[in-house]
Amino acid sequence: MGIVRAVCTSDRRGIQKVNVGTAEFQEGFGICGDAHGGDWHRQVSLLSAEKIEEFNRRGAGAEPGAFGENLVVEGFDFKNLPVGTRFRCNDVILETTQIGKECHTHCRIYDKMGECIMPTQGVFAQVIHGGRISAGDEMEILEETDGRYTAAVVTLSDKGARGEREDTSNPLICEMMEEAGYRVVERLLLSDEQERIEKELIRLSDGRQVNLILTTGGTGFSERDCTPEATMAVATRNAPGIADAIRMHSLTITGRAMLGRGVSVIRNKTVIVNLPGSRKAVKESLEYVLPHLEHGIRILTGDDSDCGGK
Repeated sequence: MGIVRAVCTSDRRGIQKVNVGTAEFQEGFGICGDAHGGDWHRQVSLLSAEKIEEFNRRGAGAEPGAFGENLVVEGFDFKNLPVGTRFRCNDVILETTQIGKECHTHCRIYDKMGECIMPTQGVFAQVIHGGRISAGDEMEILEETDGRYTAAVVTLSDKGARGEREDTSNPLICEMMEEAGYRVVERLLLSDEQERIEKELIRLSDGRQVNLILTTGGTGFSERDCTPEATMAVATRNAPGIADAIRMHSLTITGRAMLGRGVSVIRNKTVIVNLPGSRKAVKESLEYVLPHLEHGIRILTGDDSDCGGK
């Protein structure tokens, strides 16, 4: 059981939040009146009161909201709870969606201390059910989740990122994943920039802790095609069989499949698979490997006691 110690909001992004003591939480949006509310995965930020106190003992002198956090809660080490954990406080239900974040600008705390705890200790959540939270309210962890494995779909295309080409592969992958029982939590369309691709793959794997990342595009012979290189750069282990199976199956359809350079790897607890760029090739590839991916994810996550399906 945890205790809410502060409820903080701000009317614009990029500034410290102010402890307002109580606030209304809106399902699918976040905190009413807070600049970070919206239809996205980082609606509410949470930080452990114990982590703030520990940091302050080193001379930070931080007040609630100084790190940009919405809720300061005593009793939970948020960083060590998995993404997807649900919390209840009064009628409000929150589900964590990401651990930590990259800070693009430094706050006053960073300027003073040379570091900030929000990027490593803060977590983010979506509002599943709305209501009111006030300082002093109790918060508990709920056991139930929807039980589905999570996925992210990333399209790599210079022309697509510039709006010069419609991305038809990404929506198809999302549709096929939802039909297979996965929950697609994020979709991205990026240009063929290896450093950016690596950062997003790391964020999706480590921060959002998705079970499966599927990329589409950027696997050919073009000088700009760098998806396999970016994928291999973030891997902690190789898992070549998935990519080999895609090529093997595709070769029964077209000999040009031998030109595909897609790879498949593991990063910690996340499987990353490169798919081709065309809608037709994506459909053919995913139909072939999708029925077998869940078994590998179950083993990777340690949820392999029942091999009959999730």
